[in-house]
Amino acid sequence: MDVSYISTRGNSEPLSFAGAVTEGMVSSGGLFVPKEIPRVDFSKLAGRSYQEVAAAALTPFMGGFDDGEIHTCVNGAYTPESFDIPEVVKTVPIGCNRYILELWHGPTAAFKDVALQIMPRFMRFSKVKCNDNSRTLILVATSGDTGKAALEGFKNRDGISIAVFYPHGGVSEIQRLQMATTDGNNTTVIAARGNFDDCQSGVKALFGDSALRDRAANRGVKFSSANSINWGRLCPQIVYYVKSYLDLVSTKAISYGDNVDFCVPTGNFGNILAGYYAREMGLPIRRLVCASNKNNVLTDFFKSGEYSVKDREFHKTMSPSMDILVSSNLERFLFEMSGRDAGKIIDWYESLAKEGRFSVDTDMTGKMRELVEARWVGEGEVLKTIGDVYRESRYVTDTHTAVAVSCINGINRNDGVPVIITSTASPFKFAPDVLKGLGINANGDEFESIKTLSSLGAGSIHRAVDGLTEKKVLHDRVIDIGEMREIVEQLLR
Repeated sequence: MDVSYISTRGNSEPLSFAGAVTEGMVSSGGLFVPKEIPRVDFSKLAGRSYQEVAAAALTPFMGGFDDGEIHTCVNGAYTPESFDIPEVVKTVPIGCNRYILELWHGPTAAFKDVALQIMPRFMRFSKVKCNDNSRTLILVATSGDTGKAALEGFKNRDGISIAVFYPHGGVSEIQRLQMATTDGNNTTVIAARGNFDDCQSGVKALFGDSALRDRAANRGVKFSSANSINWGRLCPQIVYYVKSYLDLVSTKAISYGDNVDFCVPTGNFGNILAGYYAREMGLPIRRLVCASNKNNVLTDFFKSGEYSVKDREFHKTMSPSMDILVSSNLERFLFEMSGRDAGKIIDWYESLAKEGRFSVDTDMTGKMRELVEARWVGEGEVLKTIGDVYRESRYVTDTHTAVAVSCINGINRNDGVPVIITSTASPFKFAPDVLKGLGINANGDEFESIKTLSSLGAGSIHRAVDGLTEKKVLHDRVIDIGEMREIVEQLLR
């Protein structure tokens, strides 16, 4: 099969896996996708380790990498030093044919760790394969979790610097401190006045700024990304869909070939898109449930076929990593659903840029809805769900996971198909709101809340937040969105 990578907008020559990783995204707009989606028989992998499943799932995408290089990436990323449990991820039953897929056992207590522990290894090999001797400047926009996970993955890496932009006042205090206390000789963390969409648009504008790119090139620097717009960040997320399905096979909850549903708390559409690609590779996924909070632009889109951010109110919620209106990875999904029609992608995204909206036709809306069911819940339902799950199963969910559980609870599920809910963050990262859902007033003190939560059976305090207040704040700069270019110019100097 052809393992090259093409642009969703047809505006790039095909690249190798290494080329797609080092480029990050198409500078003139567009995202890289595999020219062909491989089919893989996962049936013989039940009971195998995460590392073995990862090698089997990733190898077909990594043309130009030999088996030794792939295993070096996989085995270097998924170690006891990086992940608190040998399984890397864990599938936990919570009753009523529902399972929680815990993705937060990595160094920053968020699902982004699963991809961002291996991505720097992809980058190192890719630069060699592309004869790229430049210094790589990773530019990241984050709604809270990606930033710290990327910083942890890339800090002190030779030949790489990383700059993270997050919305000032738009992340939890734990998330802010995780980023602000990051050490490393190559890290920059900046709070920008605005929301995540502003930060994300700012980063994309930097990629598209030809004069800035030329200036960087003259200084021996090349831009790349650690957001899920980079295929090297997104494709490792496919692995945990496969692993959780195989976990159910191993425990005899299902037989291989039985369908499952996945419910995914969704903001930028990257996590759920990884589930789509796992399905296209042959994993027996019947349906993906796209779970949103009050920023329910995706719910409206899947119901109406119109994606509109024009005059739409942006809500700050207790699930801040989902507080997103412009979902970048939706572009890849639309490319696939449209029959890989780059012309349609160009038209839709030009309309979104100029008018703040676009619409797809009725046939495509129906096709999308056959695969994706989109739902949303408000803040009250999130809190109620945290309490309900704890009373039913003594299991503590974070606020983002509770969005997904609440959405799946609202669907009539009498068909016997199990549902796996991707749990994207440890409850310790959002402890005051979790306690509120449990009916306990924590007075908003995040660190006292963490101690209380541990005493209620949430387990040992995650190392990502334990002792965070004793760490020195190293990054405290706040800028306007319009100053992002100036920051990058300073880094180039």
